[in-house]
Amino acid sequence: MHTFIALLNFTDQGIHNLKDSPLRADMFLEVAEKAGAHVKDVYWTLGDHDGVLIIEAPDDETAAAVLLSLGSHGNVRIKTLRAFDWPEFQSVLDRIS
Repeated sequence: MHTFIALLNFTDQGIHNLKDSPLRADMFLEVAEKAGAHVKDVYWTLGDHDGVLIIEAPDDETAAAVLLSLGSHGNVRIKTLRAFDWPEFQSVLDRIS
């Protein structure tokens, strides 16, 4: 499984329906699991971003499908980062000549 970090910002629609955010998060967990991804953590944050998701998915396509599905509801805008754990990053370093 690969790790992805999604940085979320509420849209006008999302902030208008802010109190529904935990319910939407629960629904997202179900969608992700059905698609073969696993949501490790969900955080609502202060600062430049309104939320952070830590997701594990078997491949980029699964992660993209799950996050595009989330974004298609119009409540958040998403920036996605591919994260590398220690062994994965060591493998990247081993490929540098």
